[in-house]
Amino acid sequence: MALWKNEDEMFALMKEKLYTPVVGDILDVMGYYHQFLPQEIRPLREDMKLAGKAMTVLMIDVFSEQKKPFGLLTEALDQLDKNEVYIATGGTKRCAYWGELLTATSRTRGAVGAVVNGWHRDTPQVLEQNWPVFSCGCYAQDSSVRTQVVDFRCPIEIGQVTIHDGDLIFGDVDGVLVIPKGIATEVIEKSLEKAVGEKVVRKAIEGGMTATEAFAKFGIL
Repeated sequence: MALWKNEDEMFALMKEKLYTPVVGDILDVMGYYHQFLPQEIRPLREDMKLAGKAMTVLMIDVFSEQKKPFGLLTEALDQLDKNEVYIATGGTKRCAYWGELLTATSRTRGAVGAVVNGWHRDTPQVLEQNWPVFSCGCYAQDSSVRTQVVDFRCPIEIGQVTIHDGDLIFGDVDGVLVIPKGIATEVIEKSLEKAVGEKVVRKAIEGGMTATEAFAKFGIL
């Protein structure tokens, strides 16, 4: 039986009790070995943490003024929903993929974070909104003549990870991982169990048990 009554409670529990290393360990045990996004995708601030459903976005490079600047970017933003994470990739990172007004739009619509496989800009203005954004770093160059959104709510790939619309996105200071939606409940329940177990093991080690003894007894390291 699930430990939460609804989606809001589930994501709140993830943010309160879980951290990406323990969830990644569970995914490994279940045979999902390639669920972490590349290491360079980092939170703007180390205390940022996000848990929500992927709203996937596909981008491409462009090289001049466009008949429709930014492509489908505004349409993608305008249909973001509660508890969703804007997650975007594509192109060759020639410009910023995220900024102040995109943050304000997404936050106001009830989305819970953004993850871009590229740069962000407007760093002070994004940070003052206290809303989690993960990117490869900051770079001010504008996107209007350099990239556009060509599709959203479609399968995308970042690094070795295939991401489908509605998969769970979980991120903290140690990285961002993707939990396939079909196994999400099982992964979260097992992760919560392991998080409790790790506290027990730490207490045992701090009480004098050796690492070998602890691993033999608890199977956790």
